[in-house]
Amino acid sequence: MSTWSPPSSIERKKILDKTRTIAVVGASSNPSRASNFVMTYLASSICDYELYPVNPREAEINGITCYPSLDALPIVPDMVDVFRKPEDCLAIAQDAANLGAASLWLQLGVENDEAMVIAAEAGMDAVQNRCTKIEHARFAGGLHLAGFDTGVISSRRAS
Repeated sequence: MSTWSPPSSIERKKILDKTRTIAVVGASSNPSRASNFVMTYLASSICDYELYPVNPREAEINGITCYPSLDALPIVPDMVDVFRKPEDCLAIAQDAANLGAASLWLQLGVENDEAMVIAAEAGMDAVQNRCTKIEHARFAGGLHLAGFDTGVISSRRAS
């Protein structure tokens, strides 16, 4: 049995850098949901990702066609980005491995060590309890402690 260890920040950056297509499992059309906020960021001109939302209850999210399952996607995604409960992640990890995805990324607050092992055994990169938006912004130099780029370089108050 393979083991999994959390990737370093350098390894997480490499995962994001080599990713071009992302299946967002658990994507929502509700703008107050984290998945919608993250999808909006990942679809922006700041990023260069092609997104494939996956949710059987949605037809379209933010103008992007939504798919009912990973196996319904027209492509094999580089990354499967998961906004689901931890107990759902085992099946998602197995589906991602069967599909041949390069990485499995469980969002902030989502942890499942068994899913990480499934991904590792399939040769996938695997990340859990991290946000793709936060990590991308951090590596791109656009993340402030408040979660966005303030454009302020000084520690002094603006006059």
